[in-house]
Amino acid sequence: MLKIDPKEVSMGKLHNYLLGSVGPRPIAFASTIDKDGNRNLSPFSFFNVFSAAPPIAIFSPAKSGRTNTQKNTYDNIKETMEVVINIVNFDLVQQMSLSSTAYEKGVDEFVKAGLTPIASDLVKPFRVKESPVQLECKVREVVELGDVGGSGNLIICEIVMVHINEAILGEDGTIDQHKIDLVGRMGGNYYVRASGDCLFEVPKPVRNLGIGIDQLPEPIRKSTILTGNDLGMLGNVEELPKFSEKTFSENWEEKQRKAQKLLIAAKINEAWEVLIS
Repeated sequence: MLKIDPKEVSMGKLHNYLLGSVGPRPIAFASTIDKDGNRNLSPFSFFNVFSAAPPIAIFSPAKSGRTNTQKNTYDNIKETMEVVINIVNFDLVQQMSLSSTAYEKGVDEFVKAGLTPIASDLVKPFRVKESPVQLECKVREVVELGDVGGSGNLIICEIVMVHINEAILGEDGTIDQHKIDLVGRMGGNYYVRASGDCLFEVPKPVRNLGIGIDQLPEPIRKSTILTGNDLGMLGNVEELPKFSEKTFSENWEEKQRKAQKLLIAAKINEAWEVLIS
Protein backbone atom coordinates (compact mmCIF):
# COMPACT_ATOMS: atom_id res chain seq x y z
CA MET A 1 0.00 0.00 0.00
CA LEU A 2 1.47 3.35 -1.07
CA LYS A 3 1.70 5.81 1.82
CA ILE A 4 1.79 9.56 1.20
CA ASP A 5 2.50 12.22 3.79
CA PRO A 6 0.92 15.42 2.40
CA LYS A 7 3.79 17.39 3.92
CA GLU A 8 6.40 15.41 1.98
CA VAL A 9 5.07 15.62 -1.59
CA SER A 10 4.57 18.56 -3.92
CA MET A 11 1.22 20.30 -3.99
CA GLY A 12 0.77 19.30 -7.64
CA LYS A 13 1.38 15.62 -6.95
CA LEU A 14 -0.94 15.61 -3.93
CA HIS A 15 -3.57 17.45 -5.98
CA ASN A 16 -3.43 14.73 -8.65
CA TYR A 17 -3.75 11.93 -6.09
CA LEU A 18 -6.74 13.60 -4.43
CA LEU A 19 -8.58 14.33 -7.67
CA GLY A 20 -7.84 10.87 -9.02
CA SER A 21 -9.27 9.17 -5.96
CA VAL A 22 -12.15 11.41 -4.86
CA GLY A 23 -14.71 11.32 -7.62
CA PRO A 24 -16.84 11.62 -9.52
CA ARG A 25 -17.30 15.16 -8.27
CA PRO A 26 -20.30 17.33 -9.18
CA ILE A 27 -19.52 20.61 -10.91
CA ALA A 28 -20.56 24.05 -9.69
CA PHE A 29 -20.82 26.21 -12.79
CA ALA A 30 -20.59 29.49 -10.89
CA SER A 31 -21.96 32.71 -12.32
CA THR A 32 -20.89 35.94 -10.60
CA ILE A 33 -20.60 39.64 -11.29
CA ASP A 34 -18.16 42.22 -9.98
CA LYS A 35 -19.12 45.51 -8.31
CA ASP A 36 -19.37 47.14 -11.77
CA GLY A 37 -21.73 44.50 -13.12
CA ASN A 38 -19.24 42.61 -15.32
CA ARG A 39 -20.20 38.95 -15.74
CA ASN A 40 -17.99 35.95 -14.98
CA LEU A 41 -18.68 32.24 -15.41
CA SER A 42 -16.38 29.44 -14.23
CA PRO A 43 -16.67 25.75 -13.17
CA PHE A 44 -15.44 24.26 -9.89
CA SER A 45 -15.53 20.57 -8.97
CA PHE A 46 -14.83 21.04 -5.27
CA PHE A 47 -18.59 21.29 -4.72
CA ASN A 48 -21.58 19.70 -3.02
CA VAL A 49 -24.75 20.41 -1.02
CA PHE A 50 -24.49 20.07 2.75
CA SER A 51 -27.91 20.89 4.17
CA ALA A 52 -31.56 21.06 3.18
CA ALA A 53 -32.79 23.15 6.13
CA PRO A 54 -31.48 25.68 5.44
CA PRO A 55 -30.45 24.69 1.90
CA ILE A 56 -26.67 25.11 1.83
CA ALA A 57 -24.18 24.53 -0.98
CA ILE A 58 -20.42 24.89 -0.68
CA PHE A 59 -17.82 25.16 -3.44
CA SER A 60 -14.18 26.15 -3.47
CA PRO A 61 -12.38 28.32 -6.03
CA ALA A 62 -8.79 27.55 -5.01
CA LYS A 63 -5.85 29.90 -5.45
CA SER A 64 -3.82 29.28 -8.59
CA GLY A 65 -1.08 26.72 -8.00
CA ARG A 66 1.11 28.52 -10.55
CA THR A 67 0.66 32.17 -9.66
CA ASN A 68 -0.78 32.04 -6.12
CA THR A 69 -3.53 34.45 -7.20
CA GLN A 70 -7.24 34.29 -6.47
CA LYS A 71 -9.81 33.42 -9.13
CA ASN A 72 -12.08 36.14 -10.52
CA THR A 73 -14.99 34.18 -9.03
CA TYR A 74 -13.52 34.61 -5.55
CA ASP A 75 -12.93 38.35 -6.08
CA ASN A 76 -16.46 38.89 -7.40
CA ILE A 77 -18.05 37.01 -4.51
CA LYS A 78 -16.09 39.05 -1.98
CA GLU A 79 -17.47 42.20 -3.63
CA THR A 80 -21.12 41.15 -4.00
CA MET A 81 -21.67 38.04 -1.77
CA GLU A 82 -23.95 36.52 -4.41
CA VAL A 83 -23.59 33.66 -6.90
CA VAL A 84 -25.64 31.40 -9.12
CA ILE A 85 -24.61 27.75 -9.21
CA ASN A 86 -25.64 26.19 -12.51
CA ILE A 87 -25.72 22.40 -12.67
CA VAL A 88 -23.76 20.81 -15.53
CA ASN A 89 -25.15 17.97 -17.64
CA PHE A 90 -23.76 16.24 -20.72
CA ASP A 91 -25.22 18.79 -23.14
CA LEU A 92 -23.19 21.51 -21.40
CA VAL A 93 -19.89 19.78 -20.73
CA GLN A 94 -17.82 21.11 -23.64
CA GLN A 95 -19.00 24.70 -23.24
CA MET A 96 -18.40 24.43 -19.51
CA SER A 97 -14.86 23.23 -20.14
CA LEU A 98 -14.20 26.09 -22.55
CA SER A 99 -15.29 28.60 -19.93
CA SER A 100 -12.60 27.31 -17.55
CA THR A 101 -9.93 28.98 -19.70
CA ALA A 102 -7.98 31.56 -17.64
CA TYR A 103 -9.33 34.60 -19.47
CA GLU A 104 -8.33 38.07 -18.30
CA LYS A 105 -10.60 39.85 -15.82
CA GLY A 106 -13.46 41.52 -17.64
CA VAL A 107 -13.76 38.87 -20.37
CA ASP A 108 -17.34 37.53 -20.45
CA GLU A 109 -17.27 33.71 -20.40
CA PHE A 110 -20.96 33.65 -21.31
CA VAL A 111 -19.93 35.09 -24.67
CA LYS A 112 -16.77 32.98 -25.04
CA ALA A 113 -18.65 29.75 -24.29
CA GLY A 114 -21.73 30.69 -26.33
CA LEU A 115 -24.10 30.41 -23.39
CA THR A 116 -27.24 32.43 -22.72
CA PRO A 117 -27.38 34.70 -19.62
CA ILE A 118 -30.84 35.13 -18.12
CA ALA A 119 -31.81 37.33 -15.19
CA SER A 120 -32.16 35.83 -11.74
CA ASP A 121 -35.09 36.53 -9.41
CA LEU A 122 -33.35 37.34 -6.12
CA VAL A 123 -29.65 37.85 -6.88
CA LYS A 124 -27.72 39.97 -9.38
CA PRO A 125 -25.58 37.30 -11.13
CA PHE A 126 -27.12 35.81 -14.24
CA ARG A 127 -28.25 32.22 -14.68
CA VAL A 128 -27.16 29.92 -17.51
CA LYS A 129 -30.29 29.26 -19.55
CA GLU A 130 -28.93 25.97 -20.90
CA SER A 131 -28.37 24.51 -17.42
CA PRO A 132 -31.06 22.04 -16.30
CA VAL A 133 -31.00 23.32 -12.69
CA GLN A 134 -29.96 26.79 -11.50
CA LEU A 135 -29.45 27.70 -7.85
CA GLU A 136 -29.61 31.36 -6.85
CA CYS A 137 -27.45 31.82 -3.76
CA LYS A 138 -26.64 34.38 -1.11
CA VAL A 139 -23.14 33.84 0.27
CA ARG A 140 -23.16 33.38 4.03
CA GLU A 141 -19.42 33.09 4.60
CA VAL A 142 -16.08 32.78 2.83
CA VAL A 143 -13.55 30.60 4.63
CA GLU A 144 -9.97 31.02 3.41
CA LEU A 145 -8.03 27.81 4.04
CA GLY A 146 -4.49 29.01 3.30
CA ASP A 147 -2.27 31.58 1.69
CA VAL A 148 -0.24 29.48 -0.76
CA GLY A 149 -0.97 28.27 -4.29
CA GLY A 150 -3.62 25.54 -4.25
CA SER A 151 -5.23 26.78 -1.05
CA GLY A 152 -9.00 26.53 -1.15
CA ASN A 153 -11.63 29.11 -0.30
CA LEU A 154 -14.90 27.66 0.98
CA ILE A 155 -17.81 29.64 -0.42
CA ILE A 156 -20.70 28.78 1.90
CA CYS A 157 -23.94 29.64 0.11
CA GLU A 158 -27.58 29.65 1.10
CA ILE A 159 -29.82 28.67 -1.80
CA VAL A 160 -32.62 31.23 -2.01
CA MET A 161 -34.26 30.18 -5.29
CA VAL A 162 -34.18 27.00 -7.39
CA HIS A 163 -34.99 26.89 -11.11
CA ILE A 164 -35.60 23.47 -12.73
CA ASN A 165 -36.19 22.75 -16.40
CA GLU A 166 -39.48 20.82 -16.44
CA ALA A 167 -38.13 18.61 -19.26
CA ILE A 168 -35.99 16.70 -16.73
CA LEU A 169 -38.90 15.87 -14.40
CA GLY A 170 -40.48 12.43 -14.22
CA GLU A 171 -44.16 11.62 -13.89
CA ASP A 172 -43.91 11.88 -10.11
CA GLY A 173 -42.66 15.47 -10.33
CA THR A 174 -39.14 14.66 -9.12
CA ILE A 175 -35.94 14.94 -11.15
CA ASP A 176 -35.53 11.90 -13.39
CA GLN A 177 -31.89 10.83 -13.11
CA HIS A 178 -31.98 9.47 -16.66
CA LYS A 179 -33.34 12.69 -18.12
CA ILE A 180 -31.01 15.12 -16.32
CA ASP A 181 -27.95 13.28 -17.75
CA LEU A 182 -25.44 14.64 -15.24
CA VAL A 183 -21.67 14.59 -15.60
CA GLY A 184 -19.01 14.36 -12.92
CA ARG A 185 -15.36 15.36 -12.79
CA MET A 186 -12.68 12.72 -12.38
CA GLY A 187 -8.88 12.88 -12.27
CA GLY A 188 -6.78 14.27 -15.13
CA ASN A 189 -8.91 15.10 -18.18
CA TYR A 190 -11.53 12.50 -17.33
CA TYR A 191 -15.25 13.01 -16.76
CA VAL A 192 -18.04 10.50 -16.19
CA ARG A 193 -21.53 10.58 -17.67
CA ALA A 194 -24.20 9.46 -15.22
CA SER A 195 -26.68 7.89 -17.60
CA GLY A 196 -27.61 4.60 -19.25
CA ASP A 197 -25.88 1.54 -17.84
CA CYS A 198 -23.89 3.75 -15.43
CA LEU A 199 -27.01 4.25 -13.31
CA PHE A 200 -28.08 1.61 -10.82
CA GLU A 201 -30.22 1.57 -7.69
CA VAL A 202 -29.21 0.44 -4.20
CA PRO A 203 -32.08 0.10 -1.69
CA LYS A 204 -31.34 2.13 1.43
CA PRO A 205 -31.60 0.23 4.75
CA VAL A 206 -33.29 3.19 6.42
CA ARG A 207 -36.72 1.87 7.40
CA ASN A 208 -35.70 -1.79 7.42
CA LEU A 209 -33.05 -3.09 9.79
CA GLY A 210 -30.76 -5.31 7.73
CA ILE A 211 -29.41 -8.35 9.55
CA GLY A 212 -25.86 -7.51 8.46
CA ILE A 213 -23.11 -9.61 6.88
CA ASP A 214 -22.03 -10.83 10.32
CA GLN A 215 -25.34 -12.73 10.66
CA LEU A 216 -25.04 -14.61 7.35
CA PRO A 217 -24.41 -18.36 7.53
CA GLU A 218 -20.67 -19.06 7.59
CA PRO A 219 -20.53 -20.81 4.17
CA ILE A 220 -22.07 -17.71 2.59
CA ARG A 221 -19.98 -15.27 4.61
CA LYS A 222 -16.74 -17.06 3.73
CA SER A 223 -17.62 -17.70 0.09
CA THR A 224 -14.79 -17.35 -2.44
CA ILE A 225 -17.36 -16.71 -5.19
CA LEU A 226 -19.70 -14.14 -3.70
CA THR A 227 -18.22 -10.63 -3.54
CA GLY A 228 -18.49 -8.02 -0.81
CA ASN A 229 -21.25 -6.32 -2.80
CA ASP A 230 -23.09 -9.65 -3.03
CA LEU A 231 -22.84 -10.19 0.71
CA GLY A 232 -23.99 -6.62 1.35
CA MET A 233 -27.17 -7.30 -0.61
CA LEU A 234 -27.80 -10.59 1.16
CA GLY A 235 -27.28 -8.91 4.53
CA ASN A 236 -29.84 -6.24 3.74
CA VAL A 237 -32.83 -8.43 4.66
CA GLU A 238 -34.77 -8.04 7.89
CA GLU A 239 -34.81 -11.73 8.77
CA LEU A 240 -32.50 -14.60 7.96
CA PRO A 241 -34.40 -17.16 5.83
CA LYS A 242 -34.73 -20.65 7.30
CA PHE A 243 -32.26 -23.17 5.94
CA SER A 244 -30.66 -26.52 6.69
CA GLU A 245 -26.93 -27.11 6.92
CA LYS A 246 -27.24 -29.69 4.11
CA THR A 247 -28.02 -26.95 1.61
CA PHE A 248 -24.40 -25.80 1.75
CA SER A 249 -22.99 -29.14 0.65
CA GLU A 250 -25.26 -30.04 -2.25
CA ASN A 251 -24.24 -28.35 -5.54
CA TRP A 252 -22.99 -25.47 -3.41
CA GLU A 253 -20.70 -23.86 -6.00
CA GLU A 254 -23.42 -23.99 -8.65
CA LYS A 255 -25.93 -22.41 -6.24
CA GLN A 256 -23.55 -19.54 -5.46
CA ARG A 257 -22.98 -18.75 -9.12
CA LYS A 258 -26.72 -18.81 -9.88
CA ALA A 259 -27.40 -16.60 -6.87
CA GLN A 260 -24.70 -14.16 -7.94
CA LYS A 261 -26.36 -13.71 -11.35
CA LEU A 262 -29.63 -12.94 -9.58
CA LEU A 263 -27.92 -10.44 -7.27
CA ILE A 264 -26.41 -8.66 -10.27
CA ALA A 265 -30.02 -8.23 -11.45
CA ALA A 266 -30.95 -6.97 -7.94
CA LYS A 267 -33.19 -10.00 -7.33
CA ILE A 268 -32.27 -10.48 -3.69
CA ASN A 269 -35.18 -12.70 -2.58
CA GLU A 270 -34.70 -14.99 -5.58
CA ALA A 271 -30.97 -15.23 -4.80
CA TRP A 272 -31.76 -16.30 -1.23
CA GLU A 273 -34.18 -18.94 -2.54
CA VAL A 274 -31.42 -20.42 -4.69
CA LEU A 275 -28.88 -20.39 -1.86
CA ILE A 276 -31.12 -22.16 0.67
CA SER A 277 -32.88 -24.50 -1.74
